[in-house]
Amino acid sequence: GEDSDARYRVAGRLHARRGQGRMAFLDLDDRSGRIQLQAKVDVLGEERMERLLELDLGDIVGIDGLAFRSKRGELTLRVEDFALLAKSLRPPPDKFHGLQDTETRFRHREQDLIANEETRSVFVTRANVISAMRRYLDAEGFVEVETPVLQPIYGGAAARPFVTHHNTLDMPLFLRIADELYLKRLIVGGLERV
Repeated sequence: GEDSDARYRVAGRLHARRGQGRMAFLDLDDRSGRIQLQAKVDVLGEERMERLLELDLGDIVGIDGLAFRSKRGELTLRVEDFALLAKSLRPPPDKFHGLQDTETRFRHREQDLIANEETRSVFVTRANVISAMRRYLDAEGFVEVETPVLQPIYGGAAARPFVTHHNTLDMPLFLRIADELYLKRLIVGGLERV
């Protein structure tokens, strides 16, 4: 139940809504986490309160508000002003059951990221692992290089190649399977750590 005089401006996706009438609680989340919002008619006015409660779950909104702790001790932002930043055209997946269908999870990653905190965590962890590997290899003197995705010479051991035709160059190209042919060229050229 502690009040403060700290005002903040936050933005995120509207995740949940509880209550109607004179006061409502909403949950706003973004990649850093979730925060509870408290909206009151006597702060926003009748018309603005109604507009706030008409927003769809999944809409991205900007909120200006006063930070305080609720009676249950949860950090909450009392909404003083808000703006719709982006409209959600489709409703997000059910928040209680999440997104269970594996096919939908892999074909519609955006829905999986909205519905499953674990999926977001895996994405962030993967990015952190790759960053750590890059830092280590940079510290050891390795040079990060890019190799072509389409190459004129087939290389990839016993794998069956994917062949396409480059219309402008009028030549067949093969999808890269292994980086080694181009990496070996760089080593021969004097870049010993790639």
